[in-house]
Amino acid sequence: MDLPVSPPLQPMLAKASKTVPDQPDSGDPAWSYEPKWDGFRTIVFRDGDEVVLGSRGGKDLARYFPEMVDAVREELPERCVVDGELVVALETDGSWRLDWDSLSERIHPADSRVRMLAEKTPAQFIGFDLLALGDEDLTGLPFAERRARLETILDTGRTEPRCHVTRVTADAALATDWFDRFEGAGLDGVVAKRLDGVYVPNKREMIKVKHARTADCVLIGYRIHKSGNGIGSMLLGLYNGDQLQMIGGASAFTDAKRLSYLEELEPLRLGDDIVSDGEQTRWRSGMDRTWIPVRPERVLEVAYDQMEKSRLRHAARFVRWRPDRDPLSCTYDQLDVPSDYDVSDILERS
Repeated sequence: MDLPVSPPLQPMLAKASKTVPDQPDSGDPAWSYEPKWDGFRTIVFRDGDEVVLGSRGGKDLARYFPEMVDAVREELPERCVVDGELVVALETDGSWRLDWDSLSERIHPADSRVRMLAEKTPAQFIGFDLLALGDEDLTGLPFAERRARLETILDTGRTEPRCHVTRVTADAALATDWFDRFEGAGLDGVVAKRLDGVYVPNKREMIKVKHARTADCVLIGYRIHKSGNGIGSMLLGLYNGDQLQMIGGASAFTDAKRLSYLEELEPLRLGDDIVSDGEQTRWRSGMDRTWIPVRPERVLEVAYDQMEKSRLRHAARFVRWRPDRDPLSCTYDQLDVPSDYDVSDILERS
């Protein structure tokens, strides 16, 4: 592969902020804002028929997304490097929404299943930065120039493209509106980039504003830490009618907290010999997923970002115990459900 920017390449990263940064009071805009797509961060390298879909960890995802290899060959310039996100959207009740479960299912060792899923749940690529075009290395140019060049590389005449360029705005108020509205389509926030910024791999030069919420959940069990000492994660449940349903877990405790929580929760075990089997994960199939169930008597408050159907999309963070809450009052009704929005509307080309 003979490109001015070659794989593997670590992408430029973002640091977290609680609010969308404002533009300067006077002078030209300093920031470009765009929706934050929740998928697999991917840098696409194309040199003729040779295509690499570089993951954040440097691995090539091409074997898992053969339909995107074809799409890159058909829709992107013959020699280019584009930073973006691989996503999968599914239609529900007439609207298209990002589906994390369907995206993660694409990482499978069996080629036959990969090919089947490529037909059943095809991916799309959302480009948001142009790093090279032809023989030009664009990483040293200001983002404003890279973005302007990015907007010229797609064939806008295609009726059902798989490669897209994300929306941008210089209006902080509109970006804040996007933060609220686009969550209904499965997006998870807003990214701000300096218009004069060069591309710096593996550096947190951008700003991300992600959704953050809290919920009161029932403790239904725990897992022992991989070291064998203390609690590794707490299993969380919410009532759906009269059924207590697992929604995910909270983890990332200090060594001292792991030990103290284990001592605190062991008396709640349903029995010394009772252990439940957990769901297998496609990411670490050999991982021990067993967990220890407890009497559903304790309530804890956790911080989370988004739900994926009836489960947490990512691991939650323990905030505090809630001894004032009745476990039966911990239901799905308390969750903040975003209004509906359609991915196709966000991708609609002007």
